[in-house]
Amino acid sequence: MAFEPNIAPMATEVRRRLSPSGILRAGINLSNFLLVSGRTPAGEPGGVAPDMARAVADSLGLALQYVTYPSPGELADAASRDEWDIALLGAEPQRAEVISFTPAYAEIEATYLVTSESRFQKVQEVDAPGIRISVTERTAYGLWLDRNIRHASLIRSGTLDEALKAFIEQGLDAIAGLRPRLISDVVSIRGARILSGRFMAVQQAIGTPRAKDIALPYLVDFVREALRGGLVSELIRKHQVQGLSVAGEPSS
Repeated sequence: MAFEPNIAPMATEVRRRLSPSGILRAGINLSNFLLVSGRTPAGEPGGVAPDMARAVADSLGLALQYVTYPSPGELADAASRDEWDIALLGAEPQRAEVISFTPAYAEIEATYLVTSESRFQKVQEVDAPGIRISVTERTAYGLWLDRNIRHASLIRSGTLDEALKAFIEQGLDAIAGLRPRLISDVVSIRGARILSGRFMAVQQAIGTPRAKDIALPYLVDFVREALRGGLVSELIRKHQVQGLSVAGEPSS
C-alpha cells in the first residue's frame, strides 16, 4: 500500500545527520521469522520489518539499503559502529543504552513450553527455586528474563535451535520463547504443551543510534501515523503473519 504519513517533513539538516550518504541503511534481524518472512525476487529480505523500513525511506525521499544480521544481539552491537541508520528490533532497556527507540508498532507474546509431566499451569509459576529455563540469550524476551527472574536458573544458548536442544537433552523444566515459534516446536516433542498467558510481549519498534537521535521525533511521529493510518495492520495481513499483533491490540 502507498503510505503517506501526515507529519511535518524532516528538516534537511536532520536528514543529513541521519543519512549522510543519502541512502537510508536499515538494520534487519533475520532470525525473527514473524518480521522477516522471506526473500524478494531481488534477494532482499521480505516481510513486515523490511516493508516498514521501506516506508520510512520513502517518506524521507531516500534510497534504502538493508543491512542484515543473523541475530538481534549482533544488530544491537552494531549501533555504535555506524553500520545502520535505523533498525527494526525489539525495544529493551539494555539496548536503549545505545539505541533510541520509538514506541512499539507491533507486539509478540513470549511464554513457556513445558513437558507433559510438568506441574506448571501458569507462566507465573515457572520462576521457582530449582527450576531451569532454557532461553536464547540476547533476545528481547531473554533480556527481560535476565532482569526479572528471581528464583529459577536460566540456561542460555546462542540460537533458538540450540535452546530447544538444551531443553530436550538436558531435561530442563521449561523453554522460553515467542509463542508462534513454540507452537511450531511443540509438535516435535511428544507430550509437550505451551502454557497459557505470557510473561511479556516483545515490543517491536524502530530504533536509531544514540548518536543520531536528533531524528527520533520524526521516527516517533512516523510510527504513530503507521498505527493510526493502518500501515502496520495492512503489512501483517499482506505477509499473512500469525502471532504478530498491532501494538496495543489483542493478539490473534
